[in-house]
Amino acid sequence: MAPGRGKCEDSHFPRHTERPFPWPSRNRPSESGVPVPSDPGQPRSTITGMTGSPEGAPSRQMLSDQQIADARLADWRKLGQGLHARFLPSSFPAGTRFLAALAELDDAIGDALQVRMDARFVDLKLISDDAVYRDEDGVQHAVEWVTQRDVGLARRISEVAREQAVRADPSSISTIELALDTPRAEAVAPVWSALLTGSADAQGRGTVSDDVRDATWRVPILWFQETEEHPTPRQRFHLDVQVPYDVADQRIAAALAAGGVVVEDSDPSYVVIADPDGNRACVVRYPHPA
Repeated sequence: MAPGRGKCEDSHFPRHTERPFPWPSRNRPSESGVPVPSDPGQPRSTITGMTGSPEGAPSRQMLSDQQIADARLADWRKLGQGLHARFLPSSFPAGTRFLAALAELDDAIGDALQVRMDARFVDLKLISDDAVYRDEDGVQHAVEWVTQRDVGLARRISEVAREQAVRADPSSISTIELALDTPRAEAVAPVWSALLTGSADAQGRGTVSDDVRDATWRVPILWFQETEEHPTPRQRFHLDVQVPYDVADQRIAAALAAGGVVVEDSDPSYVVIADPDGNRACVVRYPHPA
C-alpha cells in the first residue's frame, strides 16, 4: 500500500493507520521498513521476475520513503510508487528540445522515464520495473518502485533543466489512484483488469498484490482495500470506461469472461457491468462509421 493509503472513514468502516508500501492490508512493515505478511500462513501472490537467493544489485534495491526524502530531490516528489516532476518550458518547441536532451542522457532512460506534455508543461515520472523486494522467506520479487537508479536519473534530469532554463514546479504535482473496498479482491480483480485494460495481464503486474496496473499507463492504478464482509451499499459514483467503437464489444466480452455480469444494456450507447461484489462500471459504446 502506497504512502498515505488508508481506508477512508465512512459509515461502514473506521479509519485505520497508514502503511508505507503498496502491499495488501494483511501486510505490515518490518522494523527495517520493508513490508512482511502479518500471517505467514496466508497465501501470497507471485509476479513475473521472482528470483532466488542471489543478491540484487544495489541500484535495483527498492528505497524506503525516508531514503527517498533524504536524497533531497528539490524538483521531484515521491507519489505512489514513483518519482514525479513537472517542468515548465517556455514553449512547445522548448519542451521538445528538453526531452531530446533527456533522451541523450542514458541509453536506459527509456526504461525508467514516462512522459506527458503539452505546450505548458512536461510531466515526468521515474520508476523501475525491476526493483528488488524480499519477502520474509528471503525470496526476491521484481516490483515497480523507486531505486537508486531513479534517484540518480532525477538529479541528472534536473541538471539538464537548469542548463536549458526550464523551471520545475513541484507544488503542482499530483496523481490519482483508485481504491476499491472489498473482502475478496481475488474475485473482483480479474473483472476490473478486463474492464480497464482489456486483459488479465494488468492484474498483479509490478506488485505482489492484486492491483490492476496497465503496462502503458492508460488508466490510473486500481488497488483493493481488504474489508470485512458487509451489505452492499448504494453506489454513489462509478467509472465510465471509454474505448474505441471497434473495441467496446471485445472489452465487454473480456469483462464477462472474467466473472462480470451485465446489469443494464437497454441503451445502445452504453452497457453497465457489475463485478461479483456488485460494483458497477459503464462501457461506453460510440457509433460505428456509417
